[in-house]
Amino acid sequence: MNKESAYKKAIEFAKNHYENFPVISFLIPRKMQKDVAIIYWFARSADDIADEGNLSESERLAALNNFEKRLDELLIGNYSNSFEFALGNTIKVRNLSPDNFYKLISAFKQDVRKNRYNTFEEIEDYCSRSANPVGRIILELFDTREEEAFILSDKICTALQLTNFYQDVMIDIKKGRIYFPLDELKNFKIEENKFLKSQNNSNLQALVKHNLERTKTLYTDGRKLLKFLRGRLKLEIKWTILGGEKVLAKIEKNNYNVFGDWLKLSRIDFMMLLLNSIIK
Repeated sequence: MNKESAYKKAIEFAKNHYENFPVISFLIPRKMQKDVAIIYWFARSADDIADEGNLSESERLAALNNFEKRLDELLIGNYSNSFEFALGNTIKVRNLSPDNFYKLISAFKQDVRKNRYNTFEEIEDYCSRSANPVGRIILELFDTREEEAFILSDKICTALQLTNFYQDVMIDIKKGRIYFPLDELKNFKIEENKFLKSQNNSNLQALVKHNLERTKTLYTDGRKLLKFLRGRLKLEIKWTILGGEKVLAKIEKNNYNVFGDWLKLSRIDFMMLLLNSIIK
């Protein structure tokens, strides 16, 4: 098995997939780009099992269970392909916590089984496994391991996950998912069937505003993470926070309407946010 070839393919894989921010940006030191790429390969591959294609629920869960078993095996040095060899090498050499990888798989399994959340606490629990582990892995890659830093990173990652929900409302509706708490829909007098039909009204706008304000607070609190960081990583995280806040600003500008395709960030947005992250 050739792990260097797998690393190279993982970098190409990461560069060819759309995300809110480039996965392999110039801010990631060259010596660490292969590690970031193989971790992205792991997360994206599991996510695609949960979401892409025409598999049944039972088939998706079986595939994710097998993916989890492969994680078990690669952690003890048993590899079935070069990608697993490369991931196992990164986890070992960079001293990464395997628990974060298992949490990601558990979130992808939940994506298959669950499409409604009764309370915001349930959504927070999902974020603690779908998003927060990624931030913790990145901190470990850069050898930042203070518990306070992990907690602040969790706030940023939860905020980014929530922002992604608001950005992808139409996509999630097509998948039969709602990531706004059902008790909040009820409190704002929004009928679930009308939400699924993308019927925008003042009640929905009030619900979205409520959720955006909560998310903005998470970004504000999470900014304290920057004091633990330095160099390119600090700039990367600042850039990422500004990107999330920019999406929220786009939603606000459009009168809290999340039923549209204007919420993606453009190349110009990326460049302006990078400039702002440098000068502010």
